[in-house]
Amino acid sequence: MKCISLNQPYAYLLASGVKSIEIRKWNTKFRGEFLIHASKSVNTDAMSVYPIEATDLVKGAIIGKAYLYGIKKYSNRDDFIHDFNKHFSVDKTNHESSFKRYGFLIHNSMLFEKSIPYPGKLGFFDVNPGLLNNNNLKESIWYFDL
Repeated sequence: MKCISLNQPYAYLLASGVKSIEIRKWNTKFRGEFLIHASKSVNTDAMSVYPIEATDLVKGAIIGKAYLYGIKKYSNRDDFIHDFNKHFSVDKTNHESSFKRYGFLIHNSMLFEKSIPYPGKLGFFDVNPGLLNNNNLKESIWYFDL
């Protein structure tokens, strides 16, 4: 199963269904269900915007899963800012001529009640789907559908 690593608080916001667009500087052809990994890093700029305590967030673990159903290309900051309430990105790039981002459109987010410690990687990476069964996650999932 595919997995993607996000800094906190973005991993939590995505898995909990609050965030429905994940912003990346790269595109993907991948579509489908994937796991959400919370990296060991915290985006301090984002933490100053959202009322979440960093100590309350799981780090270095798989915390949920979701479904990637499409891509939205952002070629200018106006469109990017218009969707802020869907991606919550505090991206600081101000050069309009060089601005390019890809919004991974997400739905069917699920936050696991129990996280699975796991090392993160860049981009989408593969995780053995048996890992979910071995951790009895079928009984410990909270569902969010936007």
